[in-house]
Amino acid sequence: MKTTWRTASLVASAAAVLALTTACGQDAPPPPVSQNVGATAAAGSGGDQAGGDQAGAGQAGGGQAAASPSDTAGELNVSTNAELGKVVTDNLGLTLYRFDQDTAKPPKSNCEDDCAKTWPPVPADDASAGEGIDEALLGEVTRADGTKQLTVDGWPAYRYVKDVNAGDAKGQGVGGKWFAFTPEGKKARGAEQAGLSTRQDPKLGEIVVDRNGMTVYRFMKDEAWPKPVSACTGACLEKWPAVAPVDFADTKGIQKKGYMTFTRPDGAAQQTINCWPIYTFAGDKAAGDTNGQGVGGTWYAVRPDGKPVGAPEK
Repeated sequence: MKTTWRTASLVASAAAVLALTTACGQDAPPPPVSQNVGATAAAGSGGDQAGGDQAGAGQAGGGQAAASPSDTAGELNVSTNAELGKVVTDNLGLTLYRFDQDTAKPPKSNCEDDCAKTWPPVPADDASAGEGIDEALLGEVTRADGTKQLTVDGWPAYRYVKDVNAGDAKGQGVGGKWFAFTPEGKKARGAEQAGLSTRQDPKLGEIVVDRNGMTVYRFMKDEAWPKPVSACTGACLEKWPAVAPVDFADTKGIQKKGYMTFTRPDGAAQQTINCWPIYTFAGDKAAGDTNGQGVGGTWYAVRPDGKPVGAPEK
């Protein structure tokens, strides 16, 4: 197998931070950035570093044995997923994934120990390019234990222990860090989701989610008037990463009034909805999780108008 690969150029972009100098309620458009502040710090330890889904590390879940991923990848193929579009699969039809906390230039895996039980590294030994796969994108990286792991466009490749059948893609978006490979080695996205949008939760009703489908929360100790103030600092931000500015044009279903940014004490910009600072929760491991709801009696999911879901009336 060829051991050369092409690595995609990573382009870093900096967005201007807007300091809030006027009272909340005036339209202050945020800079066009859409990511979570402190997402890496929020990863936590062990399972959290892996995207947090350690359940079923030794089995596929539901009591059903996994499709016995072989010790080799065999011929890689391109499969069409109804939601994600074209993704890379191994010779058994199992979806291959990449991890945002890895690096491609140079290739390096940061998924070890328990993480590697949930996300088994794909061996590089006999991997070959099937139809639709550019062989020049395939390579390998030496892991800490000395084994060779397959890379696609420089990114280490993994399977997901909960993918039981050919075509499963249950690892997509886990922890906001795991994504199926496209044939070009990019992250599969499917229909591009807005930076902030809403979804209908069966228990909480319509709530706000970020681009990765992760639930957005409010902290009842924060302030919104006369200007936003975050009471979540230091270690708090490791559990509750602040949502960085998202341009209003990159939202769907969110109230525009009071949609603005403010500058945190550490100098970072944070997004608000109806002037209230918003966050995600490190304890949410997959899109749709609402594990932060009601934590400490101070954290609640956010409605499109910025109101907290289920918070006690003051």
